[in-house]
Amino acid sequence: MDWGCSHLQLDSPPYASDGYRLLLQALTLIPIWHYLLAAAFALITFLYNFLEIHFLEDFLSGFSGSPVTFTYNSCCQIYEGVVSKCRILQGTYLVTPWLSSPHLQTVFLNFFGRPPVFKYRRQLFNTPDGGTIALDWLTSSDVSGRAHDTDDVETTPIVIVIPGLTSDSSSAYLKHLAYHTAKRGWKVVIGNHRGLGGVSITSDCFYNAGWTEDARTVVNYLHKENPMAPLFLVGTSIGANILIKYLGEDGENIPVAGAVAVCSPWDLLIGDRFITRRRVQKFYDKALAVGLQGYAKLHQPHFSRLANWEGIEKSLTIRDFDNHATRIVGKYETVDTYYRRCSSSNYVQSVSIPLLCISALDDPVCTREAIPWDECRANKNIVLATVKHGGHLAFFEGITASGLWWVRAVNEFLGVLHSSPYMHVQKKISTPNTLLDSSIDQGPYVNVTEDGMVAALNNEPTTDNVEEIHVIQDELVGNTKDIHHDGHDKVPEEKVNKQDEVVANTKSGDSSGVAQTASAHNAVPLDVITPFKRYIGQLSRQNRWSIWLLVYIAITTSWPLVGSALYVVFGKKLKNILPGGLVRR
Repeated sequence: MDWGCSHLQLDSPPYASDGYRLLLQALTLIPIWHYLLAAAFALITFLYNFLEIHFLEDFLSGFSGSPVTFTYNSCCQIYEGVVSKCRILQGTYLVTPWLSSPHLQTVFLNFFGRPPVFKYRRQLFNTPDGGTIALDWLTSSDVSGRAHDTDDVETTPIVIVIPGLTSDSSSAYLKHLAYHTAKRGWKVVIGNHRGLGGVSITSDCFYNAGWTEDARTVVNYLHKENPMAPLFLVGTSIGANILIKYLGEDGENIPVAGAVAVCSPWDLLIGDRFITRRRVQKFYDKALAVGLQGYAKLHQPHFSRLANWEGIEKSLTIRDFDNHATRIVGKYETVDTYYRRCSSSNYVQSVSIPLLCISALDDPVCTREAIPWDECRANKNIVLATVKHGGHLAFFEGITASGLWWVRAVNEFLGVLHSSPYMHVQKKISTPNTLLDSSIDQGPYVNVTEDGMVAALNNEPTTDNVEEIHVIQDELVGNTKDIHHDGHDKVPEEKVNKQDEVVANTKSGDSSGVAQTASAHNAVPLDVITPFKRYIGQLSRQNRWSIWLLVYIAITTSWPLVGSALYVVFGKKLKNILPGGLVRR
């Protein structure tokens, strides 16, 4: 017995030194598929957290979906009279189970999206500075294949869509929106940004996150061409930022009945910090930077002349591109200055029309940190609807992910608003807002707007013959209201893909109108008193008390000087007339 114990004691050191060898031998006895299973579990756990997947959360809740949370003013009639009657917004949103991640939804939307198949009708619109915007129209007859009763009705509502960054009418989410809106019997027009939609840049003016002049010009033109049709605006991503900024700039003086902003970035400076914070966000930063570089390469002659082309080619992030291109073209001191001035959160308090804002709290591009909760709550015209999941412009629903929830929500909101008494009606303002006035036709100077965009100015729009249908915006010069554009169709019949050539010549109509007006003005004799009398008459009609107040102020302020002059002139006569004691006094 003692011998056995001593034997164990003598042999124990070799076994202790070979412990790791024995452990490795034991590990080799475990089947290889156990290791693969453990590695798969670890990978799934990592991806589940990295991609922010919430499938288990949805499963444990019985796939009941998440309700929509609303932020609005206690006196908001838009919520009580419109949003509260929207069944989709008052319900819940359930994500497609196999896309239970904001990143999976966003990537799936951009690479697949499953958009409906149809063809737009294209209209080329010329801006006053010589730029070209592609307006892609879609009506109910385009999606149904047969003529519809509402196509030619003057009161048929028109939905104007402002796309996101580097997006155009061919983007999947815009096709979803256009198709389902037109299917309801409404007209849809997508205002592509300059240089997108297959259209060349024809001026030195580019779009950016705060460039609202194009939206304003298109809205005013469509309102002029369709005065009886209600106009609604829908902005997506950067287009939502432009939309909110435009609404805040113009306030009540806007011919828009209502608007919807989907996945707005709100604060560009916060968004810039957010998109470079985590590795997964940096993927979107790089992808968007590549898209901006592709946009710049399409118009390299303009960017190489106006911006830093070498820096554009080396740009790895959105901030790099903005530093070498957007900031330089827009004449901003720094990139942060550009982000601060163009953030729509600064204009939320000035929005004066019904506005629905839809945002996903798990948006991987536009962070929830930038949402101006208090500003939205303080404005009685805004209703902020936030959903727990949805990604960026995705919100896929159904087992096959064939539809976008926000598209249905937008159409329902606009439909209820259209049938309610809460649609906005433009209030005419006699004096224009000097902060937003454009000197775009006061050439030959360079126009630098508050947005920072620079445009070469022309004395009049270009009216050369071009292919496709062109629309030249009327210039209001004096009383030349007779200028018209015959031969400009509101919605051309040619399809985009047919590439039919239609020449629109507007020189003859415009030149005759301008010549007649100029000759009429030259025939009027020079008269200085008549304009002065007219001005006094207008001023007195506007406020009769103001005239007498001005007269009183003029007399009281000038009396010491006038009295002294009268005393010098009539002093001797006063001595003869008045008693001596009074004169001495």
